[in-house]
Amino acid sequence: MKLPRRRFLRLAACAAALPAVPQKARAQAYPARSVRIVVPVAAGGANDVTARLIGQWLSEHLGQQFVIENRPGAGSNVGTEAVIRASADGYTLLIAGSAAAINATLFASLNFNFIRDTAPIASIVYVPQIMQVNPTVPAQSVPEFIAYAKASPGKIAMGSGGNGSPAHIIGEYFKLMTSTDLTHVPYRGAAPAVTDLLAGQIQVAFTEMATSLGHIKAGRLRALAVTTATRSEALPDIPTLGEFIPGFEASQWIGLVAPKDTPSTITEKLNTEINAALGDPKVKTRFADLGGMVLPGSPDDFGKLIRDETEKWAKVIRAANIKVD
Repeated sequence: MKLPRRRFLRLAACAAALPAVPQKARAQAYPARSVRIVVPVAAGGANDVTARLIGQWLSEHLGQQFVIENRPGAGSNVGTEAVIRASADGYTLLIAGSAAAINATLFASLNFNFIRDTAPIASIVYVPQIMQVNPTVPAQSVPEFIAYAKASPGKIAMGSGGNGSPAHIIGEYFKLMTSTDLTHVPYRGAAPAVTDLLAGQIQVAFTEMATSLGHIKAGRLRALAVTTATRSEALPDIPTLGEFIPGFEASQWIGLVAPKDTPSTITEKLNTEINAALGDPKVKTRFADLGGMVLPGSPDDFGKLIRDETEKWAKVIRAANIKVD
């Protein structure tokens, strides 16, 4: 039987809309069970604390447990790849940090492309690194330190949490921007680097604020500058490096991503909830206690940040000829 044209077009339109209905229903039901948030570094640092703060908020507001799983290894690549290979259903997520942008160039043969293989959900926070020195170092300011370093090329030891770590890359960025020659000393994590900085075994380090803030406030270390474009609320009297080195800006950003092809209805739902958390005064205070500043935005905003940071650090890594162990 031949259908009237108007009825045929109406039925065709209804049929075309059918695939969207299950996706919408899935988003409304999400999450229907517990969700795993993988942290690709060891417990205790800014990435881990961020995951637990946001995981707690999502658990309380979405009615299912968001379980934190630390999966360190290979400079965060082990945990990252595990999430990338997971089902794109919103039940396995990744806390991503600056290492993701750095590793894209630092490692020559990764089994994944972070930008291509992930779906950005939300940026969460950025944490300044602090340029700090042992109190025995005579420099009281960044210009004095630059002059001190130029007077002793190769004799000042710069510690970091390891080759290719954000602290290392930012230190190399400083060297390139100031034409100074500091000797890099890698450690297995930021904590042992700070221990040796306290002991005077090394003279300078660029570490995340949470690692050093207590020592700075107690006078055991001297902060010369923060690395972000604006001063930190946690140390408002400490200048930025950009106040002395025009154009200098570097921070450790942290956000949430999912495997590529995760439905946009799910990523947008998570983005909305995370932005609500970042607007909550109690959550903002918790991040401020770590020296962090909240970084709300859309999934597209976060995607652009990842792309821009990947390009920026690629230039530094190549210029400084940085190699992993």
